[in-house]
Amino acid sequence: MSKKRALMVVLILLISVPLGLLSDADAWGEWGLEFYKEKLGFIPKGMEHFPNLVKPLLPDYTVAGTNSIFGYYASAVVGVGLVIVLWYLIGKVVAKSDGH
Repeated sequence: MSKKRALMVVLILLISVPLGLLSDADAWGEWGLEFYKEKLGFIPKGMEHFPNLVKPLLPDYTVAGTNSIFGYYASAVVGVGLVIVLWYLIGKVVAKSDGH
């Protein structure tokens, strides 16, 4: 995929960020321990200590001193940026290991 096409996909995804606000359901994968307790009847053993292990960069999609819409977009931009940087670094490591 060309860089231009990849950028277009990222821009379309960023523009579509507000669609997540239309649903009152939790976003996929953002379930708390209570969700698992309710759905499964128990909390999986490996997840019991997870909330104390990872702290979100922008908790509840908020940025102090701004409105919720800005925080929602800021979270999307930060997330996309982190994914791009991660893929770039992985690409560098793979290219170096291939001798390029």
